[in-house]
Amino acid sequence: MAFLDLLPRWAPPRWLFGWIGSTAAVCTTISFLPQLVRVWRRKSARDISLTMFLLFSFGVACWLIYGLGIGSGPIAAANAVTLALALAILVLKLRYDRRQ
Repeated sequence: MAFLDLLPRWAPPRWLFGWIGSTAAVCTTISFLPQLVRVWRRKSARDISLTMFLLFSFGVACWLIYGLGIGSGPIAAANAVTLALALAILVLKLRYDRRQ
């Protein structure tokens, strides 16, 4: 008999997964705010990889389409906000890089 077989079976409530998902969405979405503020204040995005942000933005756009496709408001909303923040950083990067 394996050790895990001795442990009681616990099925977490469904609301817990919703809470975890919402927490993950909020954390990953707002994580872009400090970067956006930094780029805006410094008027420089030299240290940001254009390729990384282009790929990331494309991936987030795909997640947004996926969320809309499966009818998941939280997935769609989180990725819409994340995409807006990422695109704002991209626009600032292109603007500031062109000046230098």
